[in-house]
Amino acid sequence: MNMLVDGEWRTDAYQTTNDDGEFDRQETSFRDRIQDDPDAEFPAESGRYHVYISRACPWAHRVAMTRQLTGLTDDISLSLVDAERYEGGWRFSGTNPDPLYDENYLRELYTRADPGFTGRVTVPVLWDTETETIVNNESREIMRMLNTAFDGDTDVDLWPEGYRDEVDEILDSIYEPINNGVYRTGFADAQDAHERAAEELFEALDHWESVLDDQRFLAGDVFTEADIAMFATLVRFDHVYHTHFKCNRRAIHEYDTLWNYTKEVYQLPGVAETVNMDHITRHYYKTHGDVNPKRLVPVGPDIDFTEPHDRDRLPADLPAALRGEAPVADD
Repeated sequence: MNMLVDGEWRTDAYQTTNDDGEFDRQETSFRDRIQDDPDAEFPAESGRYHVYISRACPWAHRVAMTRQLTGLTDDISLSLVDAERYEGGWRFSGTNPDPLYDENYLRELYTRADPGFTGRVTVPVLWDTETETIVNNESREIMRMLNTAFDGDTDVDLWPEGYRDEVDEILDSIYEPINNGVYRTGFADAQDAHERAAEELFEALDHWESVLDDQRFLAGDVFTEADIAMFATLVRFDHVYHTHFKCNRRAIHEYDTLWNYTKEVYQLPGVAETVNMDHITRHYYKTHGDVNPKRLVPVGPDIDFTEPHDRDRLPADLPAALRGEAPVADD
């Protein structure tokens, strides 16, 4: 896989699997934090920060949803890389230009932040326009910063008091078998590794199918960061992971509860605007030539995230913005 090595772009430097054929995700590298403190290195200031994302990437999608639902669209600017990614890495184009420096590739932002950087060039990227550097490129940490360091324009709190330990535990519990599990299943280089990952994935999905039959959201009656993390995987599952990554024991629309849960989250105010299924399908099927050598993009499945769901049968403690009773800012 492609990556930067001492600031130079290499197309053969990163192995995605270990000796057992298991997918091995590299850790993110920039881990600073924005704080609600005027004396902090990165203080929470409206208009200072910019987020680079891909609409195709589930990790970036988490950040886009958090920014949207917490009402930070006027405080933190956002721009896109192209949906398809080839040997040059994430790219900017006339359709999706770099608004800050007019760079051609996202890797040039990484070397602008650190000329000798070694590592993968990933999205999302939280950029500080004042010091001209990357603050953070770890999606879970960026989600938390946006939710806790800034005072957005909505009443949405995705890490509410009384649920914080549970939310963190759920985020931990769904990461390896589900969020990363689809990648472990799809990028495995050995049959045993593929089957182990698939087994863990569907065991976890079956577990949450059962849990969500009795409660509205992952942490109970409140919508949290954990639901954002789960949704970013589930909304891509039937179009991409089921076929492209061979996670085909069962599609999400074949689960009664998980499918209705996915539809409800999609239909919450502000969420649908963050989903671009064209970018999602084109990215996966065209980018991963090792998985899909002909780079053909399927025309299906034909499923509708806007059809009615049955989740209103369960109690929910939703803020006004997520009940549709207060505006959620548009991009």
